[in-house]
Amino acid sequence: MLQAVLNGSRPADAHPALPVIARHLARDARSVAELGITAVHVHPRAPDGQETLDPIYVGDTVAAIRAQVPGMEIGVTTGRWIQPDPRKRIEAVYAWGHLGVGKPDVCSVNVHEKGWIDVCAAARAVGIGVELGVWTSGDAVTLRNNGVPQGTTRVLAESTVSDPETAVAEGVRILRALGTLPVPVLIHGEETGAWPVLEYAMRMGIDTRIGFEDVLVTPRGWLATGNDHLVSEALRIRV
Repeated sequence: MLQAVLNGSRPADAHPALPVIARHLARDARSVAELGITAVHVHPRAPDGQETLDPIYVGDTVAAIRAQVPGMEIGVTTGRWIQPDPRKRIEAVYAWGHLGVGKPDVCSVNVHEKGWIDVCAAARAVGIGVELGVWTSGDAVTLRNNGVPQGTTRVLAESTVSDPETAVAEGVRILRALGTLPVPVLIHGEETGAWPVLEYAMRMGIDTRIGFEDVLVTPRGWLATGNDHLVSEALRIRV
């Protein structure tokens, strides 16, 4: 699987084509769907442009994407940097379960964040899948010790090392620490480490992702024109 990550935590001025508001995220979701992408991950924003877990804005964003691409898997974040209080993150996830067409299919939960197990339980209770973010080999050990929570859709092995010379090695360390899991693993990098990790994943037949959340430039270092441009470059590597 190749997932498209459309905006992430980047500020609105990070790139002229960065999608922030719901209709622009829906536009980009449709453009990558036309290239064969079946799953997107987005960070919904409030009217002030800040990331939010507020059910109003999460629901509006998911519903807008679903209206454009009804069959798309739509994922959102539960990041601690948006809401530091784990109880409020849990409350938000419970509220998402009542959003109807605005209910996310999956949500990402980072293993290193306090309350992650309870956030996963809340998601499962309302029928939302979980993508478990594993940023280090230590996180991988934590996950193995606790076990993969029920309702987990996949594990994200996230190499946060941006150095292109070492990003793949860090990703491999995480994969080895994870060992054999009962769910699929998706591996990805970020910034200048994004393309080397994606190429490794393509070569090894492992799920991966691409989009403005992870990188703004093509493998040659040119500024991408949009998320669809990045996806096209990734598919060219796969071919």
